[in-house]
Amino acid sequence: MRIVILGGTGPTGILLIEEALATKRHTIVVYARSPNKLPAHLHKHPDLTIAQGTLEDTESLDAALTGAHAVLSALGPAFGNPSGTPIARGYGVVLASMRRKGVKRLIALGTTSIKDEKDRWSVVYSGFVAAVAIGAHSAYQDIVAVGEVIRACDDIEWTIVRVPVLKNETNREVRVGYVGDGKAGSRYTLARLGFAAFVLQELEKGEWIRCAPLITSA
Repeated sequence: MRIVILGGTGPTGILLIEEALATKRHTIVVYARSPNKLPAHLHKHPDLTIAQGTLEDTESLDAALTGAHAVLSALGPAFGNPSGTPIARGYGVVLASMRRKGVKRLIALGTTSIKDEKDRWSVVYSGFVAAVAIGAHSAYQDIVAVGEVIRACDDIEWTIVRVPVLKNETNREVRVGYVGDGKAGSRYTLARLGFAAFVLQELEKGEWIRCAPLITSA
């Protein structure tokens, strides 16, 4: 399978690339604004192609997506995120390019700021969301808008993988559910490696198409 990975130069994205390569079942295209941020060993991998471009560059996006079967994204806003929902706007461009190139599958990183009708009340997650909305309002607005942009696409088989606090741990095991339903467990953290492993599993199994599950470390 030919996969395009977005957000691949960050710590979560790098693990996603490495997990995808480790399956030995995929050819990977990393689409990145600054490919020099990738570790040196990835630049030399025979199953990895690096394409440079921005989320606004439709010509470069179309070229990267040509022949692709799926897009996996570790893109996400951070503290200091610019105003104007740049990541959500970028997703709009990506989704338009996916349509032009006939790419039907998207698995994207999200957070619990993106609400879901299956969520239940959780004082902890409500506190998390309120803290982000107040302390990093531009980032909050951007990730909420990301959810709205992706969910508006009825012609795309999307999955939004919502995550709590990300940690640099080696645990691949995750629990999956929705906020407050008990299935996602009582932990409020997730190993970045767990995110990467879940995304590759979901790509193969397709159990959460047009859903926005919450995953936490098991």
